[in-house]
Amino acid sequence: MADHSGKPRHQGHEARNEAGERSGSKYPEVPTGDTRFTPPAPAAPTEAESLEGWGFEDTRFVVKPDGSTVLTGTRYNISNVALPDLMPWFAGKLASPLGYDNRNEPHYPPEIPAARKNDKLLAALREFLAEDQLTDDPKQRLRRGHGHTGGEIWAIRYRKVDRVPDLVVFPRSHDEVVRLVEVATKHGACIIPFGGGTNVTEALRIPLSEERLVIAVDMRQMNRILWIDTVNRMACIEAGATGRHLMSELAKYGFTMGHEPDSLEFSTLGGWIATNASGMKKNRYGNIEDLVLDMQVITPQGIVERPQQAPRESVGVNPRQYMFGSEGNFGIITTAVVKLFPLPEVQRYGSVIFPDLKTGLSFLYALQKSGAVPASVRVMDNTQFHFGQALKPAKHGLAAKLKSEIEKAVVTKLKGFDPYKLAVATIVFEGSKEEVEFQEKTLYRIAGEHGGMKGGGANGERGYQLTFGIAYIRDLTFEHWAIAESFETSVPWSRAMDLYERVQRRVEKEHAAMGLPGKVFFTGRLTQVYQTGVVIYFYLGFYAKGVADPVAAYAALEHAAREEILAAGGSLSHHHGIGKIRRGFLSDVYSEGALELNRKVKAAIDPDNLFAASNSGVNGPVALTRDEEAH
Repeated sequence: MADHSGKPRHQGHEARNEAGERSGSKYPEVPTGDTRFTPPAPAAPTEAESLEGWGFEDTRFVVKPDGSTVLTGTRYNISNVALPDLMPWFAGKLASPLGYDNRNEPHYPPEIPAARKNDKLLAALREFLAEDQLTDDPKQRLRRGHGHTGGEIWAIRYRKVDRVPDLVVFPRSHDEVVRLVEVATKHGACIIPFGGGTNVTEALRIPLSEERLVIAVDMRQMNRILWIDTVNRMACIEAGATGRHLMSELAKYGFTMGHEPDSLEFSTLGGWIATNASGMKKNRYGNIEDLVLDMQVITPQGIVERPQQAPRESVGVNPRQYMFGSEGNFGIITTAVVKLFPLPEVQRYGSVIFPDLKTGLSFLYALQKSGAVPASVRVMDNTQFHFGQALKPAKHGLAAKLKSEIEKAVVTKLKGFDPYKLAVATIVFEGSKEEVEFQEKTLYRIAGEHGGMKGGGANGERGYQLTFGIAYIRDLTFEHWAIAESFETSVPWSRAMDLYERVQRRVEKEHAAMGLPGKVFFTGRLTQVYQTGVVIYFYLGFYAKGVADPVAAYAALEHAAREEILAAGGSLSHHHGIGKIRRGFLSDVYSEGALELNRKVKAAIDPDNLFAASNSGVNGPVALTRDEEAH
């Protein structure tokens, strides 16, 4: 891998500015030599993140005595405004009494297991780490011992986590991580890497059988851009950089990675690689495996790195490939070299209303074949459309109410759309003026051919940006006795609608068979598109008051949904990964020979299981709770 020292290369920065001027050519020449430069280090992050739920500490949904809901803070386009319809809408969908007076009060923090101690290990770490780079504070250890599945957040709010890390370490350089791995090996400890902690796969849960001292390595102080090459459009970035900081820093130099997962604000570059992530603008910029050119990884067998990068190579089996989707099993990713894209000349939003989801799927299929797919295009089913409507503030004034009534009349009477069947596409166009104009012209023509009706740019922008604000909804539902979570799949075009309908029927059937209260909450949207198929992203939930074990009931319901997904031709996961939550399905998607190969790769790279997360089934079955251990 190329020099990762981050030493300034200001001559490269100058070369790119002078290109063409020296040559006197009508057409600027390609700059030569080393065209990299080192940007200043970013300011230390100051935004406090929640330890007991999703997102920022100052942001959460609160139900008021009048029944309206408010998202605290000022960060999002729905922040600090009364949302009178949200809780009544949820109550109706769940056929359950959600409301201000029916509250499931959290009991955070739970009982936290005592930390294992090793004075010799601690002394060895203090030889190269400052005191503020080490902590055994119970709440900090707890936070590094879980991700963001519904079951994990329910556990820290209403139950407990039976095993958490014993020590949290915050390295600030590649060399510190190298020494950390050496110390852990020498003193018989084990390691679990921690990025943003946003996974929904139980990837951070520690097996109860782990008796060694567990070190959680929080990478987020390694967040620098070590160098940028604006000529060759590459950057070397430390793996702990969160999406929000990475994007804002690159934008200062006119570039973007274009990788925008729903968890953009909190997830990290290293976490994207370790989970083989995808983003909302995949259509334009690609998935994480398309964006990463190289990486530096510290494993028990040494450092995986290479002296340089090339646009594309055929060099045998490149060890970096093992790290995509590795989920912390093989080592710690410290840096990555990624592709860059110029910030788009034009960014515009759009939306289209279709008579139903099936028509929306047909539209996406035709759009994909046209070669004019925009950066992001997502088609929401009817439930998600109404969910979006419930997230709108109250309409005040005659003009606003009149406008709303006219819009409804156009959709339902003039176009004849059934308001309880229609689906809505939200669209983001990015690129040059010519690209965007071509995409808009093609997309709206195809939409019209499928009976679609333009819904306006403002609705498209609101729908896209809502993604970040509505992530806080899950924690709100917990506090009012509902449990819900998301899951996803990718599926061939010809089987997509059948899969959606089969999953819906299956969860409705299972919800009734389990005798759960009210009605099941089920919704989905069609997100990223491929030549061969489409991604479907689901939300599933139910009212849990009176249910003896809501987490187990939800797990059983989602397990049934996943069975149906696989039976209908869908993938086990598109971008969330396996972790431990889906390990039971691995034999359905891999042959025994493939599973054994993965186990042997783990044994060869890490024979002593120094990296002890035990994800993706590489260490066989593992128990995460006392109940699992007892059975």
